[in-house]
Amino acid sequence: MNFKNRNQTRLQSNLIDGHAHLSDMAHPERAVENALTAGVNRIIAVSMNLDSCRKTLSLAEKYPNHVFPAIGYHPWSVTAEDTEDTLLFIAQNLYRCVALGEVGLDYKVKVKKKLQKEVFVKLMGLAVHVHKPVIIHSRFSYQRTYEMAAEAGVEKAVFHWYSGPAEILDKIIASGFYVSATPALAYSSHHQAAMARAPVERILIETDAPVQYGNLSSEPADLRETLFHLSRIKNMPEDQLAAIVTKNTEMFFEL
Repeated sequence: MNFKNRNQTRLQSNLIDGHAHLSDMAHPERAVENALTAGVNRIIAVSMNLDSCRKTLSLAEKYPNHVFPAIGYHPWSVTAEDTEDTLLFIAQNLYRCVALGEVGLDYKVKVKKKLQKEVFVKLMGLAVHVHKPVIIHSRFSYQRTYEMAAEAGVEKAVFHWYSGPAEILDKIIASGFYVSATPALAYSSHHQAAMARAPVERILIETDAPVQYGNLSSEPADLRETLFHLSRIKNMPEDQLAAIVTKNTEMFFEL
């Protein structure tokens, strides 16, 4: 897979990457500069574990107008040994962030489901307490993550890279929640179907950098790849779509 839009002239300079793991990139500062050159003016930087939470907050301090932090505890990273310290750090620093994330459940990894659920419940409680949006990972756990978020009283949630069943998507939308689109729209039929069904007013766009799509590792500068494919699914000009999803992201994260 080759990114079609990596070097294209930018349409506007106000795009927002709604989900990127800057702390996992070898050269995050370079990635931020590349994003600005490509017209991606703001990045929601998400976290996986205690170390990445600290790195994310540090990057946000370095780029206060361009990097907006979300700290969280990814289900891939959850361990019984690290849970107490990680939850304490998040509780002490979530007020400094635009969201809690990335958090949720993943029923394909080997982390015990019981521990994942316990951590997810506690994290959502923190988000509800300080009125922060939640960025939810829901791979192979779409129904359960939705139910848990609704039961927890989460005010705002985005289901990251949503590729699940249509009936659960309908519940997500009916609850006032959002879903996000990634460059996987180029090849994932499940992701394409979900984004075709979701109303454009409830979609955020992202790269999930540095995820590798095909033979290329992504970075926030590649956000236009997501926009390119979403515009074709929605049969909408890229500039019109860009304005809508940018407004969605600003409202969701209160930027």
